Amino acid sequence: QVQLVESGGGLVQPGGSLRLSCAASGFTFSSSAMSWYRQAPGKERELVAVISSTGGSANYADSVKGRFTISRDNGKNTVYLHMNNLKPEDTAVYYCYTYVLRDYWGQGTQVTVSS
Repeated sequence: QVQLVESGGGLVQPGGSLRLSCAASGFTFSSSAMSWYRQAPGKERELVAVISSTGGSANYADSVKGRFTISRDNGKNTVYLHMNNLKPEDTAVYYCYTYVLRDYWGQGTQVTVSS
């Protein structure tokens, strides 16, 4: 069965960096686009970044362009979200997502940006 397991969240000061990881299993990872979403308290879940199956293309939400980078290692079945210059408004639960005949979500990892 498809499984997505996120890790790497935590508490970081404004201006700091974090790297999130999502370990995938149960499907052909190298054939699937992967995405990161986030959901802040009281807000709807929003798309942060998406990367193609090969890693050759990526797109970002305007709010994170220039600060976040999505990448993937198809040999390790893992997708990453590198987050730099973090801001308090980046505080949210971050979810890994893919579509394989239906939607699949990870359990989420909390990112808190606060001094």
